[in-house]
Amino acid sequence: MGYASLLLDPSLRRVILATAIGLMLLEYGVGRLAHRETHDWRESVASFGVALGQNVLRAVEAGILSVPFAFLYEHRLLDFAQTSPPALAGLFIGSEFLYYWQHRASHRVRWMWATHAVHHSTTRLNLTAAIRLGWTGNISGNFLFFLPLALLGFHPLAIVAMLGINLFYQFFIHSDFAPKLGVLELVLNTPSHHRVHHACNQPCLDKNYGGILIVFDRLFGTFAERPGDQPLRFGLIGGIASFNPIRIALGEWFAMLSDARKAQGAGAKLRALFGPPGG
Repeated sequence: MGYASLLLDPSLRRVILATAIGLMLLEYGVGRLAHRETHDWRESVASFGVALGQNVLRAVEAGILSVPFAFLYEHRLLDFAQTSPPALAGLFIGSEFLYYWQHRASHRVRWMWATHAVHHSTTRLNLTAAIRLGWTGNISGNFLFFLPLALLGFHPLAIVAMLGINLFYQFFIHSDFAPKLGVLELVLNTPSHHRVHHACNQPCLDKNYGGILIVFDRLFGTFAERPGDQPLRFGLIGGIASFNPIRIALGEWFAMLSDARKAQGAGAKLRALFGPPGG
């Protein structure tokens, strides 16, 4: 199929890594020339530490995670040419739709927020923030949202490749420099839309969940423009900034489990684990 060679090609991985680091350095240099405080070097170093841990865990978990996808694909409902234009279009739209709901749930279910809070813990929005991803996504159950694609008949490696494209695209929208993109703002999740998503201003909370597309936010009422009467602030509401990758990756889990332990009664404990964050 070509998906495996695409995902495992070491030369491609090296090119992507070199490009990402080059863009990060360029962004930092432009910020210095523009006299803008775009980076906190301690925060950026911590993001690299979090990214290293996340990649190690992802490699360890890959074999385990492949099992449910392979099982559902073996019992798929449909057979079709995986690389045909209709199939690729269906996979793109389907993965974007499911990513929207997975991302939305990650903000509204504390068990999932415990992982996703890692990504929102940066107080400066720049390209190094894009690589700060939680270590516990599979414990949170993120993969469950994408299992229907395998059951429909999309090959697991095709699903992984499409989600990889989604993640790669999102790297570029974690910048405070990029301008608005005109008519593309209506369809795509752009840097201006994603700045709103990361902001902790009240009008921006729980908005703009899209991956590559912003259309599902517009359809389901979670779209928001940047508020014109206030500067954007980034970071976790009530959070204490840390530069320790382990504390960043696991801090919300400890807080959530502590709240659940202290809660009185089964209902209160369940709300502490699965209710909305801050609720």
